[in-house]
Amino acid sequence: MSAASTFLAAGGATVAGRMGAIAYGLAAIGPGVGIGLVFGHSIEAMARQPEAMPIIRQNMFLGFALCEVLALLGLVVPFIFSS
Repeated sequence: MSAASTFLAAGGATVAGRMGAIAYGLAAIGPGVGIGLVFGHSIEAMARQPEAMPIIRQNMFLGFALCEVLALLGLVVPFIFSS
């Protein structure tokens, strides 16, 4: 066995174990940006139209929940497809 194949055989399990963490890290980028945009734009909308604050707040939390579902899916999917 060559040194490269020995290295791959010894480290293959650790790389496969870390792929789920890498996938979740990449999957958390999108919802993080989305949540920032949702809250930023809703604060801007509330500052422009204070009388519409209850409707804007309701839509803000709905947008936050939808973005957070994407992060939770990014956490669960690597565990589902690892087996």
